[in-house]
Amino acid sequence: MAETLALNVLVIGGGGREHALAWALAKSERVGKVYVAPGNGGTSGGKIENVAIGHSASDFAKLVEFAQTQSVGLVVPGPEQPLVDGISDAFKKVGIPTFGPSARAARIEGSKAFSKDFMKKHGIPTAAYGNFTDYNEACEFVKNATFDVVIKASGLAAGKGVLMPTTKEEALEALKSVMVDREFGDAGSEVVVEELLVGQEISVLAVSDGYTVASFPAAQDHKRAYDGDAGPNTGGMGAYAPAPVATAELLQKIHKSVLQPSIDGMRRDGFPFVGCLFTGFMLTADGPKVLEYNCRFGDPETEAVLPLLDESCDLAEVFLAAAEGRLDAVPLKFRDGFSATVVVASGGYPGSYAKGRAIAFKPTAADTHVFHAGTACDGSQVVTAGGRVLAVTGVSDTVQGALDRAYAGVATVSFDGAFHRTDIGFRALNQPREGLSYADAGVDIDAGNRLVDLIKPIVKATRRAGTDSDIGGFGGVFDLKATGYKDPVLVSATDGVGTKLKIAHETRVHDTVGVDLVAMQVNDIIVQGAEPLFFLDYYACGHLDVEATRDFVRGVADGCVQAGCALIGGETAEMPGLYAAGEYDVAGFAVGAVERSEILPRMDDIDSGDVLVGLASSGIHSNGFSLVRKVVERAGLSFDSVCPWTDGQTVGQALLTPTRIYVKPLLPLVRRRLVKAMAHITGGGFTDNVPRVLPKNVCAEIDAQSWELPPVFRWVKRAGNIAADEMARTFNCGIGMVLVVAPGDVDDVLTTLAEGGEQAYVIGRINAANEANQGTATTINTDAW
Repeated sequence: MAETLALNVLVIGGGGREHALAWALAKSERVGKVYVAPGNGGTSGGKIENVAIGHSASDFAKLVEFAQTQSVGLVVPGPEQPLVDGISDAFKKVGIPTFGPSARAARIEGSKAFSKDFMKKHGIPTAAYGNFTDYNEACEFVKNATFDVVIKASGLAAGKGVLMPTTKEEALEALKSVMVDREFGDAGSEVVVEELLVGQEISVLAVSDGYTVASFPAAQDHKRAYDGDAGPNTGGMGAYAPAPVATAELLQKIHKSVLQPSIDGMRRDGFPFVGCLFTGFMLTADGPKVLEYNCRFGDPETEAVLPLLDESCDLAEVFLAAAEGRLDAVPLKFRDGFSATVVVASGGYPGSYAKGRAIAFKPTAADTHVFHAGTACDGSQVVTAGGRVLAVTGVSDTVQGALDRAYAGVATVSFDGAFHRTDIGFRALNQPREGLSYADAGVDIDAGNRLVDLIKPIVKATRRAGTDSDIGGFGGVFDLKATGYKDPVLVSATDGVGTKLKIAHETRVHDTVGVDLVAMQVNDIIVQGAEPLFFLDYYACGHLDVEATRDFVRGVADGCVQAGCALIGGETAEMPGLYAAGEYDVAGFAVGAVERSEILPRMDDIDSGDVLVGLASSGIHSNGFSLVRKVVERAGLSFDSVCPWTDGQTVGQALLTPTRIYVKPLLPLVRRRLVKAMAHITGGGFTDNVPRVLPKNVCAEIDAQSWELPPVFRWVKRAGNIAADEMARTFNCGIGMVLVVAPGDVDDVLTTLAEGGEQAYVIGRINAANEANQGTATTINTDAW
């Protein structure tokens, strides 16, 4: 059998991360040489050799030429800036496999605004946010925010572009320093203002070939310079892995809800990610949420996780397989145990510090590794050349054992002014072993309480006579006497939104279906001649996503305001295991009142010759979506596809147009007794809904030529090859409400509706019925559709 040629590897960079990568790659039996450009004082010896070439964009041509000359078969870029600048593209153009994302994929780190929009598009859990290039708009967002904020320069700022103000005044000053004073240069030309998340942080490094994703053990690092998490932020003063807080269940959830959807989303968006996706998470009460993406290995996380690789795992083979799109064929394995890394820094770091100070080294014990970061060689002497100078890692069967070995390793190195934190790993050591709680079973009472606090101001906006619209008690109270009715009859309605919710789930747009839920009830109440008075909602999910639920309730409140009714209460049911991740179901209950003498329909008054007036719908409303979704699927579209029937929207956005609420324009007509009956056109279309209000001695004839079939219905009919009769009995076809009006009142009704902002048409008439067609509705001239 032919002998396998030695694999030469080029590692780009010169920090502790690159030393750890070079060390791990050199362990491969297949690897002949590991070149490190430019390297540092520790990346030379054995298989590893420094190359005096930098990694700015102007150096790319030299690096490519060197790689070709030295028969390099794998390139591993370390830092983010060359990746964002397109270093992987430069090597791929000449056919050299590169373990690192393209410039397009590296935007996931290079632009925080881009990455936040990506997360929103693909339903990746993250903090609420806004992206801004206009300083004044950003200030307005901060002033109106109902949460504490974090200010992030969107571009690369060497790990320093994140500001965490504690007051609105500090937040506004932070915006000024970033956007006006340009503290971080061009990186601050766009900012992300996002919600401050609270909880423990973890870092997950994952290898991907654009399809498969495999994770390293989750790590926790220490950003602050001094013990007790005091002092300024740094690039990282230490880390440990695996983090005890990152349970197997949590990591499985992260893989399913973040890592795989992220890799799939980048591929579908046209920039498949190949390399290391380093994701920072905050473990909030609502579950893990993404703080940020990075397009490369972390530092010092890399120094902590690479020593945990199993002896049988060949990192060079893993990286090469990822670069060649066959990662699923090469396992990523780890040894049992823990690692801990302690950074030894120059005095003054992260501020100004001296360089060129001699470093003394003593032998280290087994399972202890000293990785060089900010070092250089001055002749035969290794000297300091950066703020973070060394990263010392210990490996053991326990966290405490790993820390003991790391700190014993720290004692073997010394230089003038050296300092390090003495409390690395304190979170892991203090991690309590707690008994099970309701939250462990998947029900988060605290999240429910936070939701109530978030929606209280939203609900108060629906206040009307008869209620104070406060929530949080055991039931809603409504004072009917305060409404002024003399002999009222109560009218109630209940309904849901149906499979339109599936589109909301997939697009992560939740407010419009809240409006739909209200519309389905209040439109049914107004057809009885009643005024909607109050509303209650029911929201059921497997896991309570507070932000999604808040958005839904905001939509419900918007619908209530449109209808003039009060949102007086509701139920949020969190039922783990009953609903898939990201899915929920909703139902509503509404109550209205009408004077006994004004109840509709007035069937005794309906007669042959009466006129049918149709009110335009806003779209498909909330019925027929099982068929609509089937048509979209058959057409080869997704809800992210460009909408084929209207400009400037996706299919999902267009289909989520909320149901029109007809209450306010119709109430004046009802009170003036200008309407004999009304039919809300929902499931069943004209065929099933209009007959509900007709006496047996008449029938209804609806002329499809009386109005133009809206574009969405034309597209659905054509794309689904749906017969006209099927359209008429399934959809509203552009008419959401039908009124029965005396001929002499038609002009008055049309004028009043126009003044109320409604588009109305005369769409048919009431005819005398025979035995065959009594109490029916027929749609004629459907060939116009």
